[in-house]
Amino acid sequence: KPKTFLNFAKKNKLGFLALEYSGHGKSSGDFTSGNISSWTNDTKFIIEKIVKKNDFILIGSSMGSWIGLNQFKHFKRQIKGFIGIGSAPEFLTRLMWNKFPQKVKKEIKSKGLATIEKGNYKYPITYQLIKDGRKNKILSTKIRPKIKVTMVHGSKDEVVPVSFSKKVLSVFPNAQRKLVVIKNGDQAQKLMIIILKLKMPKNLL
Repeated sequence: KPKTFLNFAKKNKLGFLALEYSGHGKSSGDFTSGNISSWTNDTKFIIEKIVKKNDFILIGSSMGSWIGLNQFKHFKRQIKGFIGIGSAPEFLTRLMWNKFPQKVKKEIKSKGLATIEKGNYKYPITYQLIKDGRKNKILSTKIRPKIKVTMVHGSKDEVVPVSFSKKVLSVFPNAQRKLVVIKNGDQAQKLMIIILKLKMPKNLL
């Protein structure tokens, strides 16, 4: 996804910044030590160092949308647009903890960690991650800048329901809001639609 956006940025002469959170991908750090607060702070630090006082558009996919929403506390005047792809704010409680069997909840509470298997992946979920997620509730707040906010979601996304993108839009009462639901789309197909259909201003970075 970042490479696709990088190519789009180059073609349209836009500045571009992407990051991997600590414990993710090739970044250093232990995933089980991280949480929404620390990854939010990672993002804030890098924006301050690289983007500085320039205006910018935020793009977040899945958890990245949650991290992006948290940035409005720090860069509200600089953020000129927000794009969410399969947005999943508060997923730790709404999509995970609330749906975990009691056996899994007890294991996480007693051992501090449980490995959750989903598809071909295994996720080490810590209790501190779950508890920190509760401290980062965002869907009950209001973010009021008059900016463009676009949510893109595949109708066949089996991980995050389209309702999450709708909830994100409700956070922005004053924004020019748009929901793009990709018919029969899943996680992989959303990005291509957003690149093809969205027109980003060229004077933001």
